[in-house]
Amino acid sequence: MIVDMPDTTVGAISNKLIELRDHVGAMALSRVFTLVVLLSPEDEERALSVAESATRQHPSRILFVVHGSGRGRDGIDGEIRVGGDAGASEMVVMRLRGELTAHSEAVVLPLLLADSPVVAWWPGGCPEDVSAHPIGRIARRRITDAEFTPDPSASIRHRAETYAPGDSDLVWTRTTRWRGLLAAALDLPPYEPVTQVCVTGGYDSASADLLAAWLGSALKCEVVRARAEAGTGLLSARLVRRSGPVDLVRPDGLVTTLSQAGQPARRLAVPRREAAECLADELSHLGEDDAYARTLREGIPLLRDAGVPAGEAVEKGIAPSLEESRALAEQIRRVALARRSEQG
Repeated sequence: MIVDMPDTTVGAISNKLIELRDHVGAMALSRVFTLVVLLSPEDEERALSVAESATRQHPSRILFVVHGSGRGRDGIDGEIRVGGDAGASEMVVMRLRGELTAHSEAVVLPLLLADSPVVAWWPGGCPEDVSAHPIGRIARRRITDAEFTPDPSASIRHRAETYAPGDSDLVWTRTTRWRGLLAAALDLPPYEPVTQVCVTGGYDSASADLLAAWLGSALKCEVVRARAEAGTGLLSARLVRRSGPVDLVRPDGLVTTLSQAGQPARRLAVPRREAAECLADELSHLGEDDAYARTLREGIPLLRDAGVPAGEAVEKGIAPSLEESRALAEQIRRVALARRSEQG
């Protein structure tokens, strides 16, 4: 159900929610937190889709605050979504205009769920310091997404400068599978120290920056950030040890190969994570992310002078070859098919 409320007030929206609650019943009462989404009109359609999908796992009240033009007459155009049009949540879209665009907290406060945590999410651009924003000050978690900014790498570096407990970024969440695979690889023999790390990704890949920063801060070793063409995303990670490197390579954004000395090479499906999946992960825990904080504080400074062209890194043997990874993935695939054929 979608209820349009053009040129309305916060009081009218609140009364309509109460009225709808009488029709929807317990479904409107089982909310675990309030998610406040602060965005511009161009991000609205994408944010609605992401939030509707992500909060199926976390029923909540979602307040979309869309900042329109600051000129003209003050006003709110509202929209309420419940039932099938809101997943497991109830959504309130408030499109602000005039001076109200500078006072989003006054619009949000009356609609917050009582005695439940507040999570703030900026799906696109965000303030210089999200923890100092009026909504950020009342939120237990503040989630940003550097990927949808003009310069993701610069945005992540700025996050490190303004970090406060409760901050997080979906770029960090997109590295979760890579961090898990690399950590698991180091739990297998041979148990040798890592002397150098090289992470390769697009010049603008904040995910590659964060993965390199995490590895550097966790392993206390030299970090090289190899930079490929913009838009290529996270491509590879090499962890150098005495017996040979640990290589995790994803040349095509989908299929990844993991190889290391003393262990059979593996072919894995590790596609790029969608925003809805990442947001759902972030909403599953409302405490501080210590690993993210440590990565920003200790790891990001390691990258200041660590950039080299990706092709040069491969030539020097610092980074793995994407072509060799593709060939390895195809070889593993053929061996697996042959074994299935023999067994079948």
